[in-house]
Amino acid sequence: MSNPTAWDVIQKQLDAMPKPTQVLRLCSDPELRDRYQQAKQAAQRAEDYLNSLGKDADKDALALVRKQTKEAQDALKAAQEEYDAHTVVLTFQALERGRLEDLIKEHPPTEDDEERDSNAEFHFATFAPALIAAASVDGMPEEYAQHAMKTWALDDWKSLWGAAWLVQQRKRTDLGKG
Repeated sequence: MSNPTAWDVIQKQLDAMPKPTQVLRLCSDPELRDRYQQAKQAAQRAEDYLNSLGKDADKDALALVRKQTKEAQDALKAAQEEYDAHTVVLTFQALERGRLEDLIKEHPPTEDDEERDSNAEFHFATFAPALIAAASVDGMPEEYAQHAMKTWALDDWKSLWGAAWLVQQRKRTDLGKG
């Protein structure tokens, strides 16, 4: 068995890289989501304040700030548990380039699409649900993606589409100076 070349090592690393993923969280209770976000901010502020105190800070004041930080972290944990219990998590993964190109070809733009946008690459009404289903790690059927497109609130639908489409655009490269 020959020694692996530098390229063999690099190729193994490249082939082992996971595809980009995007998570979409849908919470059934906006108030719970808001409380969770507020608890998250409060815990972060408390931790930042604790970390900003110098080593020469008054011991009693430091103990009080530590106590308040612990309380904020406990409140965050409780809020997160409640939020998680009322949240559905959908995960989307980037498709291989060839698969994405094939999917785009399967949904060519209509004449109307091209009249509205001369650069239209696909027919959105059919491509969007197909892409959502294809990119869904959870196995969402295309029929459900079509159902969501017709019945979900507009901003929720945009978030669903965005999660599936934007993960296709996610870069893993950095062309910075090295």
